[in-house]
Amino acid sequence: MCGIVGFMSRNTPAAGPLVSGLHRLEYRGYDSAGVALVAPDGLRVYKQTGKVAELDALLKRELSEEDRRRCTIGIAHTRWATHGLPTRENAHPHLAGGGTLALVHNGIVENYASLRAGLEKRGVQFVSQTDTEVLAHLVAHYDQGDLLAATCKALRRVEGTYGIALVSAKHPGEMIVARKGSPLVIGVGESDIVVASDVSAIVAFTRQVIYLKDGDVARITPGSVDIHSLDNAPVSREVQEVDWDIGAIEKGGYEHFMLKEIFEQPDALRNTIRGRLDPTGGTAILSGLNLSPRELAAIRRLVIIGCGTSLHAGMVGKYLFEDLADIPASPEQAAEFRYCNPIVGPDDWVIALSQSGETADTLAAVRESIRKGALVSGLCNVVGSTIAREAGRGVYLHAGPEISVASTKAFTAQVTALLMTALKLGRTRRLSREEGIRLVAEIMRIPDLISAVLERNDAIARAAEKHANANDMFFIGRGILYPTALEGALKIKEIAYVHAEGYQAAELKHGPIALLCPKTPVVALLADIPGKEKTLGNVQECRARRAPVIGLVTEGDSEAAAAVDDAITLPPTSRELAPIVSVVALQLFAYHVARLRGCEIDQPRNLAKSVTVE
Repeated sequence: MCGIVGFMSRNTPAAGPLVSGLHRLEYRGYDSAGVALVAPDGLRVYKQTGKVAELDALLKRELSEEDRRRCTIGIAHTRWATHGLPTRENAHPHLAGGGTLALVHNGIVENYASLRAGLEKRGVQFVSQTDTEVLAHLVAHYDQGDLLAATCKALRRVEGTYGIALVSAKHPGEMIVARKGSPLVIGVGESDIVVASDVSAIVAFTRQVIYLKDGDVARITPGSVDIHSLDNAPVSREVQEVDWDIGAIEKGGYEHFMLKEIFEQPDALRNTIRGRLDPTGGTAILSGLNLSPRELAAIRRLVIIGCGTSLHAGMVGKYLFEDLADIPASPEQAAEFRYCNPIVGPDDWVIALSQSGETADTLAAVRESIRKGALVSGLCNVVGSTIAREAGRGVYLHAGPEISVASTKAFTAQVTALLMTALKLGRTRRLSREEGIRLVAEIMRIPDLISAVLERNDAIARAAEKHANANDMFFIGRGILYPTALEGALKIKEIAYVHAEGYQAAELKHGPIALLCPKTPVVALLADIPGKEKTLGNVQECRARRAPVIGLVTEGDSEAAAAVDDAITLPPTSRELAPIVSVVALQLFAYHVARLRGCEIDQPRNLAKSVTVE
């Protein structure tokens, strides 16, 4: 969840690039920040609770110009509290070895208590409540002149996950980084080397990157990167080029990244679709799946795993696969799947959804599925991510970087990718060529349909204004729109801090209807597809309890528009595309409610973009 940045140069002062990198990682969520710089006479460490801007101000006050110029190596961190309150003492970097070694860490050390007890018996005094400080003292304990070897020894004793970067005044010309379950990327520039937990902190310096794999430990010196295994054996990792530039992670004139990313969806979905449809054969071309028609035809069951927004996309996928491919599909929450001893085998296809490709629970579910012999694919947005690499096959979303914590374009890209996958699988079964051609034409309409929804932004903002002060909301839908209702409720919880629940519309009568009152708005998904008439009946039940109803209705559907208090009109669409069209309107609705409530939209409290701990 947290952010790591490391910088090494022969001549360039490190403080500026480190703070700049932290700013680009602010979207990940954090509560404190810190920097450690290597000076000729020792380490300079600065830590602060609150925002990176406050850390920057501290550096400007306390870091002398001479030290700023002399310090060309350093590490930095934004912390999201797990062990210990968000205080300056618990902020990273953590020191050991009498203040000669500094370490930053993402992840969780599960056996930290026993490791800490052993170190305390040796006389080590701890100053924080964190699990991370244990790592720093372990490395210092093993350091007998070879920092890489000491790090390897320390990490072999660790149970849990980590992405770490460390520097030492005893080894002033090097930096050690390592990963297991928490991403780290090394950017290799002409004269500088940048380390980060996300490539967005690197692209301002270079687009040439090395993605570390689990178990990798790297020694970085000016001009060189040497990667080893935990057994200290040399390994080789290829240098890859990032296919987007710094402009992709700027706001581009929008007030918030979330709004920018909502409006990027037409282009993002064009990129997801481009080159992947065969209009003549009525099928999809998904070479990344690396599955022959015979292999696809042999699949007997689908399991779709994900967390949060990705889980909701997977729930939409269930309807698509069962309708188009005539195959049972089960969406599963990744953490539950991991621990329930899942029944999967060679005839099952497990599809893992993750925007970042680093979600800890989803990655663990992928590994469990591979161990049980299932066919596994990843649908990820981040190229080179761990899930994409370990699955070995899948579909990249190509939606571009998503900076706002609340996912928008990744959801619509996931649903689009699942629709194309269902089309391809269906064409190996009973889906006719004519029906396939119809679906190809429908998929090609997606960017234009989203553009049509975005043109209704002002009307959606007016509807949001009427209900921005509500403390509770219900979202209801049926069939393929039920997961969309869940996603709409999640969005407004995430960014507007409104208590919201998504329900299958029929479930209102089984308890939740008791909560309806004039202060509880209901958002009803009423696209003109099968199931609408039943949902209209549920709308009448809501209005009979005087709950105001906001309806997402198809343009020209006067019956549905008349049945609700506030109608948000959407372009006509097919059943398969209704979730995508409807969710864009819900994203805008949540955004405007949050804006009117004065919420911090891109960095909502307590949340992080990439959940790399269980």
